[in-house]
Amino acid sequence: MNLETIYQELLTSIKTENVCLAEPLRDHVYTKMGGNADLFVTPESINELRAALDIRKSHHMPLTILGSGSNVIIKDGGIRGMTIGMGKLTNLFIEGDKMIAQAGGTIIGASRKALDHNLSGLEFACGIPGSVGGALYMNAGAYGGEISEVLERATVMTQEGDILTIEKEDLNLGYRKSTFQSNDYIILEGEFKLTIGDPIVIKAKMDALTEARESKQPLEYPSCGSVFKRPPGHFAGKLIQDSNLQGTRIGGAEVSKKHAGFIVNIDGATSKDYLDLIKLVQKTVKTNFQVELDTEVIVLGEDLK
Repeated sequence: MNLETIYQELLTSIKTENVCLAEPLRDHVYTKMGGNADLFVTPESINELRAALDIRKSHHMPLTILGSGSNVIIKDGGIRGMTIGMGKLTNLFIEGDKMIAQAGGTIIGASRKALDHNLSGLEFACGIPGSVGGALYMNAGAYGGEISEVLERATVMTQEGDILTIEKEDLNLGYRKSTFQSNDYIILEGEFKLTIGDPIVIKAKMDALTEARESKQPLEYPSCGSVFKRPPGHFAGKLIQDSNLQGTRIGGAEVSKKHAGFIVNIDGATSKDYLDLIKLVQKTVKTNFQVELDTEVIVLGEDLK
């Protein structure tokens, strides 16, 4: 597989600024760590996305889709094949109480746009640092709300470039899960059904949730957000705190002293530091409380060789 040849082929149908060789993925994820992508494509239209998929398929390249990188760890060896970043597909339309948002836009931006149009339903998402596509993929939630409560349908592209619309009831939405985790569809957009509301009330709720997030979460350091799913009958952060793990470090990664559910990149952490610390937390909590901590963060790529 000659990457330079494939790169030149991509440039015949995709703008030069949307195709990169050996792109450092640490620049595209919230943890600020990880290796390079062999080929990194950031399509700014459906046609460019389809062209990238066609070329990838013709060369039998591995494919990775990356949203805003808020809930992702890229391993230190990077990602082979083609990585498609969706961050330039950000169109958003509102008509009445309906919002259609492309996958690359932020879910925070969608919640703010809803406020601008006096629409209620996305207040819970005002502090979720992810893309619309990532929010659908994970059925993201916070402060008692989640995407499944407002999503109506999703539009996706298949690996062959066909566009499909999938209704909410066929998305298998559950706690931090969706059908997208078991298929290879590429999320293009989500359609949300919101409610006309009082902008003063909507803004007050968003302000309160933003203040709660900023006061409790270690936003001053790079991180992948909340690392672990909520175990049945427990809170991950409480189990970690009760295990006296806050402040524990491996390399440049540290269990946050501010919020035990977060692991932060405090001093040039590698992905190996981060992943080793996750394993240590899981092992310690299992030993102390016989509770398995499952991660909600997505790990991509290869170890450094």
